[in-house]
Amino acid sequence: MANMAAELARRKAREEDGAGSQANAVPFNQQDFEQLRSKCLQSGSLFCDPTFPASWDSLGYNQLGRYSCKTVGVEWKRPKELCSDPQFIMDGANRTDICQGALGDCWLLAAIASLTLDPQILNRVVPPSQSFTSQYAGIFHFQLWQYGEWVDVVIDDQLPAKDGELLFVHSAEGREFWSALLEKAYAKVNSSYEALSGGSSIEGCEDFTGGISESYDLKEAPPFLVNIMRKALKLGSLLGCSIDISSSQDKEAITPQHLVKGHAYSVTGAQQVHNCGSLVDLVRIRNPWGTVEWTGAWSDDSKEWDEVEPEEKRKLDYSADDGEFWMSYNDFLHHFSSLDICNLTPDALASDEVGRWNYAEFEGQWRVGSTAGGCRNYLATFCSNPQFFIRLEDMDDDPHDGVDGCTVLIGLMQKDARRESRFGRDLNSIGFAIYKVHKLSQLSDYATTPPTFEPHRKGSFILRVFTEKEAHTSPMEEDIHADIPEPNIKHDDVDPHFKHLFVRISGNDSEISALELQQILDKVLAQSKNSFTIAEPQMHEGTVSQTDGSGTLALVEFHRVWTKMQRYLDVFKDHDSDGSGTMSSHEMRAALAEAGKIFTVIQEVVRHYADSSYAINFDGFIGCLGRLEMHPHLHPSLPLLLVFLQWICLAIN
Repeated sequence: MANMAAELARRKAREEDGAGSQANAVPFNQQDFEQLRSKCLQSGSLFCDPTFPASWDSLGYNQLGRYSCKTVGVEWKRPKELCSDPQFIMDGANRTDICQGALGDCWLLAAIASLTLDPQILNRVVPPSQSFTSQYAGIFHFQLWQYGEWVDVVIDDQLPAKDGELLFVHSAEGREFWSALLEKAYAKVNSSYEALSGGSSIEGCEDFTGGISESYDLKEAPPFLVNIMRKALKLGSLLGCSIDISSSQDKEAITPQHLVKGHAYSVTGAQQVHNCGSLVDLVRIRNPWGTVEWTGAWSDDSKEWDEVEPEEKRKLDYSADDGEFWMSYNDFLHHFSSLDICNLTPDALASDEVGRWNYAEFEGQWRVGSTAGGCRNYLATFCSNPQFFIRLEDMDDDPHDGVDGCTVLIGLMQKDARRESRFGRDLNSIGFAIYKVHKLSQLSDYATTPPTFEPHRKGSFILRVFTEKEAHTSPMEEDIHADIPEPNIKHDDVDPHFKHLFVRISGNDSEISALELQQILDKVLAQSKNSFTIAEPQMHEGTVSQTDGSGTLALVEFHRVWTKMQRYLDVFKDHDSDGSGTMSSHEMRAALAEAGKIFTVIQEVVRHYADSSYAINFDGFIGCLGRLEMHPHLHPSLPLLLVFLQWICLAIN
């Protein structure tokens, strides 16, 4: 709870001063670009980044590790050591500045290529007025969106090179270095270059825009998808596509039509052309390699262009030999497998002529033993995943598919998985499920839950919700609440046999102490594999005994405790399905609900009461119930406190 409260406080403070917003990026690693550059200029030295040094560790940990054959002969060189007249950006940034090197990050380069289509977005990610002449100090900076906030990433310009050439991304011309430096900044936030190997262009697009992405299986493409693509490109959305592979041998295999399997492409245009008296839908696609182009219909210099008017051909720039090519929309659906579209956040759109999304964002965690319930294949634990509520009240004004409804985009991403890949942690397989809650008139409520595929996989995530119209979104089960019936028992209501038992146990003082209670309960529960450890309470007024503050139980108090204990023991036995004397942490949620307690902080229960295997015994179960019964939200006036349960709470602490 303390960590959660600290995170909420941090985010509230940043919202108030705008830190982390698009207009006020947070310095990554607390490195201020202007201060560092000024210091280097004053001292006449070139910047060397201590947080991402020119060393083996920044290259990688396995395939690009220190003793890998792929890194033999690698040297870190500044651009002025690689050519005589290096340029940061030359004649404007464009898609031909991005050629893949020896790193399997075509997904990232496809996203960078899409980035060049919008100067406004490009200038935010790649701040202008950086150069190798004016105020050059070997330091550059870039701005990236990382898990809910914009960060300003500082790097030095030492780049991995081999045999006098850049090892990774480079420009086709050879003297332009903005793309190589941007790749280094992205490697820095993810801990190494090797951490960038393999991925989806969706991830890169979101990190460059703060946007939210949607994916389409082109084998089941909706009939209006070409309209969505055309509209998305007009709104500045970033689009990527790829061809699925059936085995590792297919990775980057080239088809007879010169398409590359398992490779990330950028979609850079969608137009219609007149051909033989009819309109043909065309899609423009770019290979980040800068080479290897489609050779089928509508490829560069193919016969289909002979039937297109010269003015229209010039407008489409159809024959440039730069890795970019046109193909018909029908061929696009036939040859490619998937399409990703990254839609921009409201603050990324400068024009007032385009519509803007409404936006909500939530952070959460999958915790082993509590909120890491896995997908619906694991029904016993699935319901323990975090859950969020979405209420849609207004229908779209102009639905693109012609059907009345409310457009909702939900995006889920896991945090820091690339940074932790060097420790052997792979990306979790993740997703989310959406359930209809109810519908009243035009109001629709939904619940969404984001699980990992398998249960017991830890991780942190961000869930984002985009809606065309304003919607209410929130985490479900925000408040702790309970239904705890308090029996109204008087002295005369106690059964005579129970009175006799109490007198025999309590002795001459007619009161039962903590020690006596522990001995009684151990004897009674011995056959059920359960026992208790009750510590003497720290006495203070009003918290132990309502009658005289003695720290002991009188007859009526003991009767109340005994009644509840029997009820809770029955609940525990019902959920101890294997008779082991313990419940799993996921079973704990259902047991607490049956006992009358509903709350969201199950992870805190696990932390306090479960053992190393996330099992909870009867002692811990009663301790948890005691904590809940003492919670001020459940009992604001603290009536008739259950002394025995409180003793256990004190013992737990």
